[in-house]
Amino acid sequence: MANRIGHILTLTSFGESHGPYIGAVLDGLPAGIVIDEIFIQKELDRRKPGQSTFTTSRKEDDLFQIVSGVFEGRSTGTPITILIPNTQQKPADYDHLKDVYRPGHADFVYDKKYGRRDYRGGGRSSARITAAWVAAGAIAKTFLDQHYNIQIQSIVSSIHKIGMDAPFDFKGWDHAENNAVRCPDEKIAAQMIQAIEKAKAEGDSLGGVISTRVSNCPVGFGEPVFDKLNADIAKAMFSINAVKGVEFGLGFGSSRLKGSENNDTADKQTNNDGGITAGISNGKSIEFNVAFKPVSSISIEQEALNTMNQIETLSIKGRHDSCILPRAVPIIEVMTALVLADHALLNLKNAKNVNKMTER
Repeated sequence: MANRIGHILTLTSFGESHGPYIGAVLDGLPAGIVIDEIFIQKELDRRKPGQSTFTTSRKEDDLFQIVSGVFEGRSTGTPITILIPNTQQKPADYDHLKDVYRPGHADFVYDKKYGRRDYRGGGRSSARITAAWVAAGAIAKTFLDQHYNIQIQSIVSSIHKIGMDAPFDFKGWDHAENNAVRCPDEKIAAQMIQAIEKAKAEGDSLGGVISTRVSNCPVGFGEPVFDKLNADIAKAMFSINAVKGVEFGLGFGSSRLKGSENNDTADKQTNNDGGITAGISNGKSIEFNVAFKPVSSISIEQEALNTMNQIETLSIKGRHDSCILPRAVPIIEVMTALVLADHALLNLKNAKNVNKMTER
């Protein structure tokens, strides 16, 4: 199983939804980087459950502990290990799923691939493990802010059929944290909340789109041909549960334009490439959208395959989000930060190698 992402700065993820701990190891961070534990906790608080009536009722404080790699508030250059205890495990909630595969979940494919599965909330396939990613990614955020002035912000731009019109007014994005859905448009946010509450009352769920803007990224991040910046960001996004699509700039919309309309030429104030050209950051803001499917755990009765290869009727019980997007916003941000910090370090490594070659 692949539990690591990154080239120089790597994140290794471990733990299960209903195990004693989840955690992460952040390796490759240079020594001397400030580790702001207050900021890390704030980022975890943005992701944790119980923030609104339509998130899971599972109550986790997500209080983290750093057990290696930090001394006197700064990184030592050695692996940073982060532990987060699971304090509200209720494995009994999943006893009825021991012999049945939930539609839309990893149950069936994990069982067939590995010959066994952890049916307690999905084990490794649960979104619960992303809490540790947020803690590690918060460190990457601090590194980018302090050394590059790179700022990363994500918002919920649409839920179901309700959304903001593009192009977005980025000046108003600071208002996104003022409501439960993290949409900067208050009127649209109210409609989103109403739609989610309706879906919850019906035992259903809703998907949507999270939009991200990265400001102040310098020219030159990205390693073509196979480690392009947009490719690595997309890989990080697809590691997040329920993500079904990623587009940069105009994305699929560019397929409906002519070259004369789509090209970001010198005489046009456009960013159709989304800040990345040929896999390398071009100095403009990096802009991309991530599409999430509706949460698969719903209480509406569905047909499900069981371990005896029979079809049975299943209604999923337990604690689940009706819409995962508001809590996924900080996950998108930190995974973006991890990729950008990794490419920043790759750039430094390549620059040193170039200098060594020219000195010969």
